[in-house]
Amino acid sequence: MRTIRREEPDDAEAVARVHVRGWQAGYAGIMPPEVLGRLNVAAWAQRRRDMATADPENPFTTLLAEADGQVTGFATFGPYRINQSRAELDPTCGEVVGLYVDPACWGDGTAVTLLSAARAGLTDRGWTTYRVWVLADNARARRFYVRAGLSPDGEESTYPVPRSGGRAPLALAELRYAGRVDGG
Repeated sequence: MRTIRREEPDDAEAVARVHVRGWQAGYAGIMPPEVLGRLNVAAWAQRRRDMATADPENPFTTLLAEADGQVTGFATFGPYRINQSRAELDPTCGEVVGLYVDPACWGDGTAVTLLSAARAGLTDRGWTTYRVWVLADNARARRFYVRAGLSPDGEESTYPVPRSGGRAPLALAELRYAGRVDGG
């Protein structure tokens, strides 16, 4: 049975594990193998702790999907980040900052359930619209968001992917999708 609950401080490693697996499977063929191969669960877990993602005072909320006591996915939402910066927030619009599901659970309804819970959380905070940034080459995610009632709104950005060896970051195209939290 799948349950949804709010992230707690002790969840950092389990969430990071899902995040890394999601990147490695979801971005294969989009990001260079060297980038995906060096992802480190412990480092990502520490980053979550440093960002205090489980702190109730954080403007962003992370909800976890669990099955049989294991974290199988997560969704993070909150106010829209202007220029994708957590330091510049737009209080008039919500954003789903991240939605990742363990690849072993793709297609089982976990992502739909998480997005629905995130939209309910956005509604509880008074937002009627929300946005999501998606890598342009991530066809699977783009189809998912279209099925969920979002559509590209014409805004584009680039996501800088750090590379090793002193090389310049790889700039990946991103598209912004927008929709109503009620799915209408």
